[in-house]
Order: sequence, then C-alpha cells, then structure tokens
Amino acid sequence: MAGSNAAAVSKGLKKGISKKGTRIHTKVHFYRPHTLSLARKPKYAPRSTPKKNTLDKFSIIKYPLTTESSMKLIEDSNTLVFIVDIKSNKRQIKAAVKDLYSIEADRVNTLITPRGLKKAYVKLSKDFDALDVANRVGVI
Repeated sequence: MAGSNAAAVSKGLKKGISKKGTRIHTKVHFYRPHTLSLARKPKYAPRSTPKKNTLDKFSIIKYPLTTESSMKLIEDSNTLVFIVDIKSNKRQIKAAVKDLYSIEADRVNTLITPRGLKKAYVKLSKDFDALDVANRVGVI
C-alpha cells in the first residue's frame, strides 16, 4: 500500500499533475477576464510644443464700450463697461483690468449679448473714480 502510494507520488512529480477540468459556471452571463494592461511607452511626445495660453490680458479685454448707457454708468455708479473675449471668466477679466489700467475692481458682472459678444460691467472700488479712468483709457 505504502509502496504504491509512493510510486504514484513520484510519478506525479516526474510527469506533473494537471488540475485542468471544466469550470463550474455560477453566473448566467459571461464576463470577459481581466488581461494585463501595460503602461504606454511613447517614442515621442504627443505634442511637439507645449500648448500656449491664448487668453492673455491683451486678448481678454477687446475694447471699452462708449454708448450712452455706459457713459451714464460711468458717471452714476462708478462702473466701466468693456467688451471682452467670450471664453474669459470674471476672475480673468478682473485681473486683466487690474494689470492694464492699474485699478482695483470691486466686482465684475458679465452678460452675453444677442450679437454673441460678452459684455463686462466692472464696478470700481471707492478709491478709484471711473470718470478719471475713462479719460485715461480714452472712452470720453
């Protein structure tokens, strides 16, 4: 008995034991097995040059608006009105106004006109007078 058992074990070690059989499927659906996914190793960069930011302070503010209603806002509520780039946001507009005209803005309100332009109402802080800034910019 012991001899036959030892012979079977030695035969198994020499030959190898296959445990391959039919899998018992416990689910109705077949799920694709997860295979090895290697990290990409590109030979060259996907872009030759890094992407340049096209919205700088000069392209954010296009021009100041010089309509009657904007003049009234300048005189009455210390607010300047600009036409700005459609992709710019309020923080970018505030920073651009600060850099270009060296003025501090309290808040910026924006709207998109029916013509597809973005209009920015820049309310200046109490330290600055919109009339003086408008003269300096060339609105009046």
